[in-house]
Amino acid sequence: MTNKYRSIEICAGAGGQAIGLEQAGFEHVALVELEHLACQTLRYNRPNWNVIEKDVRAFSAKGFKNIDLFAGGVPCPPFSIAGKQLGRDDERDLFPEALRLIKECNPKAVMLENVKGILSKKFDVYRKHIISELNSLGYRCSWQLINSSDHGVSQLRPRAILVALKEDFFDFFTWPEKNIANRKSIGELLFDEITSLGWDATNWINQATGIAPTLVGGSKKHGGADLGPTRAKQAWAEIGINGKGLADSPPLPGFDLMPKLTLQMTALVQGFPSNWKFVGKKTPAYRQIGNAFPPPVAKAIGQSIFNAFELYERKKDQRKGVEEKAA
Repeated sequence: MTNKYRSIEICAGAGGQAIGLEQAGFEHVALVELEHLACQTLRYNRPNWNVIEKDVRAFSAKGFKNIDLFAGGVPCPPFSIAGKQLGRDDERDLFPEALRLIKECNPKAVMLENVKGILSKKFDVYRKHIISELNSLGYRCSWQLINSSDHGVSQLRPRAILVALKEDFFDFFTWPEKNIANRKSIGELLFDEITSLGWDATNWINQATGIAPTLVGGSKKHGGADLGPTRAKQAWAEIGINGKGLADSPPLPGFDLMPKLTLQMTALVQGFPSNWKFVGKKTPAYRQIGNAFPPPVAKAIGQSIFNAFELYERKKDQRKGVEEKAA
């Protein structure tokens, strides 16, 4: 698919959403990210991307007027059940900044993702406020809870997605249909990587028949790289993975314990391309991976937005043809 439409993205992280949107046909004219290592990851993998290393609060979108798509994954902690769920009272809530930037650049479409907690009853008023603000700017909106596993990703990873389009385009937008035909079990997904140093995984793959629980990226305040709280570790153990940390390399021949994931394996679980490299030591690199938006999900939603633009243009051309005939 050609990159026909242009986008800007805030809170771009290590590029999960950006990869998916690029695959869906969007050219990134700006990717805004505060974390230095995540910016280095973006620059290393895509030297042609315009990576802006800056706090979103200090970024202006006035130079991107009438962009096709404004996208982003605003911080999750204000709405996560793992936190205090302070919502708009949390200093990390960047929805107000997203709304400011949308006003500045007036995009045709908006795509914002967050944790499923924002769809809880507790935040009904806040969601209505966000939609009211977008309505006042000429957008029609739709929230949707999407499980990443419904779009080919080998983990559940539910995400709350807000899509908003200008009035002319909204009627042409439909949420992507589920696509699990190519989804692999954890055993199928990781087999080549986990056996790359010669480990015999015959017994393991018979246990690793399910999909993964949601990867947890964590924050700078909390410890090293592991796969989440006790309940998550138990779920990982059920599919044959030791979730108490990450390994530096795949298991060697003769290994007879439950294997741990490597950074490369966690990236595969998130749906990153196998050649995508992450800058930094193990813990900060894993944080980039674990906090990412799976590229296949971003691609699916991006394609639906792309298709809405295309259908609108087709209808407009048809109307123009009818008018010219009538004249």
